Amino acid sequence: MDNKYYKLLYDVSDCIKKIDEFVGQPRLFENYTSNVMLQNAVERNLEIIGEAIKRLLELYPEIKITNARKIVDTRNRISHGYDDIENAEIWNIIINHLPVLKIEVEKLLNE
Repeated sequence: MDNKYYKLLYDVSDCIKKIDEFVGQPRLFENYTSNVMLQNAVERNLEIIGEAIKRLLELYPEIKITNARKIVDTRNRISHGYDDIENAEIWNIIINHLPVLKIEVEKLLNE
């Protein structure tokens, strides 16, 4: 794979790390919902993740990332349907989907 491939994967990995740092420990939904700056920071990084995955899919449609299309769709919803996004949806992504994506991206980066 070329440098673009690894750069895009690195961008995804970096955004996941930032989200993990922003959310911190303990991971409490109440902390997320009460902090608008945190919500904005997480959503911005999810947008970057979605854009990077979109570009990866354009260059490497066979890339092995679970729910890649849904990640792009989420990016589009955050960007264009921002008023339709619920905190619970973003929290679900943080807790249930980012850990899986993190593992998959780390594996791809190490190939």
